[in-house]
Amino acid sequence: MTYVFFVVAIVAAYLLGAVPFAFLLAWAHGKDLRTIGSGNIGATNLARALGRRWGYVCFALDVLKGLVPVAVTGTVTDAADHPVFLSLWLVVGIAAILGHVFPVYLRFKGGKGVATSFGVALGLWPYFTVSALIALFVWVAVVLTWRYVSLASICAAVVFPISLALGILVVPTWQLTNLWPLVIAAVVIPILVVVRHRENIRRLAAGTESKIRSRTNPA
Repeated sequence: MTYVFFVVAIVAAYLLGAVPFAFLLAWAHGKDLRTIGSGNIGATNLARALGRRWGYVCFALDVLKGLVPVAVTGTVTDAADHPVFLSLWLVVGIAAILGHVFPVYLRFKGGKGVATSFGVALGLWPYFTVSALIALFVWVAVVLTWRYVSLASICAAVVFPISLALGILVVPTWQLTNLWPLVIAAVVIPILVVVRHRENIRRLAAGTESKIRSRTNPA
């Protein structure tokens, strides 16, 4: 019965993750987000199209797409920290991320997966949750310092597996023999995030990447 539940949870996580909230919010305002700004189906590009408020709303919705299926799965199964369970739990989260990045509803052309990955990490309590909060701190610090959302997302993705590794070294109850599936995912997911930002990396290197607007500097 447990394995049947995981199959259902994985499919449901993908379908939920694939819901393109940024596209739908822009469409509700009479705009096709794919033709605006970077053309990316995500909260940052939506903020360019509709303003920061809608960008924040979309970010929250994209986080929930990752958080809800993972949190529900962890609550319903309530299993021990066994590698098999952790692997299946992770697959549920990865399905949500892949849904956002490759949404079936938009011919598999979606966003970069940062917000949804953050939601997944928050739901994998406590291992990924702590690392996710550290990564969020780094994200905010980079945005406030340099005002590049893409750079902040890349830095947060890099910090995430490092913080998990430090947690395993410091916390006595976090045993690598049990948590190795999490370690693999903590490396693979950030790689996916960085790869999805390859165009942003090129623009950062060329000095053409867009900064977020500030109240004191509208550039």
